[in-house]
Amino acid sequence: MRTIAVMNQKGGVGKTTTSVNLAAALARAGKRVCVIDMDPQGHASFHLGLECGPGVATVYDVFAGEADVDQVRQLVGQNISVIPSNIDLAAAEVELANVGGREFLLRNAMKHWRDNNKLDYVIMDCPPSLGVLTINALCAVTEVLIPLQPHFFALQGLSKLFETTALVTRRLNRDLCVSGVALCLYESGTRLAADVTEDLRHFLTSSDSDTPWADARIFRTRVRRNIKLAEAPSFGQSIFDYAPTCPGAKDYAELGREVLAMEDSLSDTGETPAQAA
Repeated sequence: MRTIAVMNQKGGVGKTTTSVNLAAALARAGKRVCVIDMDPQGHASFHLGLECGPGVATVYDVFAGEADVDQVRQLVGQNISVIPSNIDLAAAEVELANVGGREFLLRNAMKHWRDNNKLDYVIMDCPPSLGVLTINALCAVTEVLIPLQPHFFALQGLSKLFETTALVTRRLNRDLCVSGVALCLYESGTRLAADVTEDLRHFLTSSDSDTPWADARIFRTRVRRNIKLAEAPSFGQSIFDYAPTCPGAKDYAELGREVLAMEDSLSDTGETPAQAA
């Protein structure tokens, strides 16, 4: 089972869009996928057609110890399920402040999935912050995928994100690595996009070999700016259901193939993504 946190501290870079549509691409390829919505805004849940009002079991109930992950997991399509979220999850930051071992609550809740081979992929849509929820996600996964809009401000914020992964790797989860950066909202005709991409490539290739991002790749797929990607959430559908022939669908299908190719290359060596990093 591959576990991937889709993470960026900056909002508006395509984090939820990437979480949902990458998960949908993997499900279309026959993989059993679960999306865990870790953002109290619940955008990933809504994107996949779930509106979680009062009384609906969510990931908050898992953190509160009132339900296990299978009790709150909802099937939303062939091979794809969601553990939804709503505004109740915002209370977890405060309620868990003094709980011992709070960083590992989600990892412990997911343990039987790994033991019983229940899923092929778990994709976590993380909130744009570095609180208890994000740390739980980083302790529960082995990979971080970073969606990045090719602007200089976004690139500047990346260093803080890398520092966070390094801190978690040292203190809480030695298996954690940054597996890749996906360039989103890409405008191929601009010099800025090319310059930012080159700066990012130089940073990654010049990093020390013992950093969690030492073997991170810049995915070849560039997710182009596409209005259909912005429209799909309002219909509660992935891009493949909403507009399967649009450029956004083609880009996320290709990104899914790249992620699957990583799995194939690792299976040849018998390594997990974290071991290969």
